[in-house]
Amino acid sequence: MGGTGGTAVARVLRDRVAGRYLAGVVVSGFGTSAMWLTAGIWVKSLTGSNSLAALTVCAMWVPVLAGPALGALADRMDRKALLVRVNLAMACLLATLLLVDSGRTVWLVFVVLVLYGAGGVLLDAAESALVAGTVPAPLLADFNGLRMTANEGVKLVAPLVGAGLYARFGGPAVALPAAVTCGVAALVFARLPVREGPRDRDRTEPWSAELAAGLRRIRASAVLRPLVTAGSVTMLLAGVNGAVTFAYVDDVLGRAPAYAGVLYAVQGAGSVAVGLLAGPLLRRLPERVFAAGGTALFGLAVAARSVPSDAVALAASAAIGFGLPCVLIAATTAVQRETPDAVLGRTAATAVSLMTAPNAVALALGAGLVAVADVRLLTVAAGGLGVLAAAVLAAGARTGRRPDGAAAGGSPRGR
Repeated sequence: MGGTGGTAVARVLRDRVAGRYLAGVVVSGFGTSAMWLTAGIWVKSLTGSNSLAALTVCAMWVPVLAGPALGALADRMDRKALLVRVNLAMACLLATLLLVDSGRTVWLVFVVLVLYGAGGVLLDAAESALVAGTVPAPLLADFNGLRMTANEGVKLVAPLVGAGLYARFGGPAVALPAAVTCGVAALVFARLPVREGPRDRDRTEPWSAELAAGLRRIRASAVLRPLVTAGSVTMLLAGVNGAVTFAYVDDVLGRAPAYAGVLYAVQGAGSVAVGLLAGPLLRRLPERVFAAGGTALFGLAVAARSVPSDAVALAASAAIGFGLPCVLIAATTAVQRETPDAVLGRTAATAVSLMTAPNAVALALGAGLVAVADVRLLTVAAGGLGVLAAAVLAAGARTGRRPDGAAAGGSPRGR
């Protein structure tokens, strides 16, 4: 593909579909990020229970396990209409949180969060398929990088705004604006200049076989299988790293718990940076090399958390933020390019489930490990495994590149 990385980014932003879609991501992502932090604070204040507060995060993660089923639904429906309807449904769901006023009604928070998480998985599947069919293939990596930048940029601001609103006005003051952001996102997606062609929605195979179609596609692909596997391993290690963060701040750095917020902000800035650079890098490197390089950087940075130094801590956080998303961006782009439209929703949702579910498991596992093992040992072990995963991924990388920037040997998406 000709032109510079900056020109490619400008082309993505000028694209009517891509530009409006990114606007919808920013708007809806702001409400989601604000609720992610505030829900735990809200439940804690109503019940006094740390365990219930921690469960709010799990409630939003649990629907990831239903990714193949939700992806199959996205493959059967008009995806643009699905984006609009799901966002409107999520707006209505969030509005019901105005009824939460005591510990007796806190159950409603968990019901809404689970359904909200399910809506997010369904949206991701529909969005990935819709984008793959409308954004030019050479710009997919740039688009996915900008999407990462938009998501991470919002996360730097929205939780602080949500916490401030909660402290001043209470939980409903966060729930209502979050509902409004979903409504606005629905309006943005309704104006996407997209017309999908007819899709065969009649079942031609058993439901169980439909659900497994995405997994079969990933397993059979020499391009997707190693990337998704590496993503799963990396996110597992990221979960362990996240679980030991507060112990690291306390035991290694000797800082107050609030210092973790500084490290998260620096990590987010690293993710914003890699989102802007992902497209140009993927035009110069094979996907597996790009993903392996990011994973290696992530592993080395996690291992560096064994060093009791604030300067190292800040540098490691930035490196973690930069390295971790690389395999996710590479895998997402490959799924969009390699998968036929008829099964793209299921394949994308299955890939997301395979790569993100280990993170939730590792968060719980890490919470137990940190109680019985030295945090330095855990960070060195997790970092070493990350570097090993990167080496395995890089060992099988193809070195050739097609002129359009796709990996050599990769097949174009069937349409």
